[in-house]
Amino acid sequence: MSVGKFVVGFVVGGIVGSVIGVLLAPQSGEETREQLAKTTKDAVNKASSAVKEIQEKTDTMVSEVQKKGEEIIDRIQGLINKQKEGQV
Repeated sequence: MSVGKFVVGFVVGGIVGSVIGVLLAPQSGEETREQLAKTTKDAVNKASSAVKEIQEKTDTMVSEVQKKGEEIIDRIQGLINKQKEGQV
């Protein structure tokens, strides 16, 4: 399972659980609507933060992989050049 799917499942589960909890709480309709709005806003903020964090980590990993790839290409090119020099 990918990290993204886990985070989405976690956030959706949190939202569903929060909504059910608010709907079952002994409050007036207005209080319930306010609580739902607050819970939804909090969940959206948390999801947004999680997405940003995942994007930052992904960007860092992609950068590192690209750097390592370039290093490997340079090493291979150096070996190829040495081989050519030795055979000439």
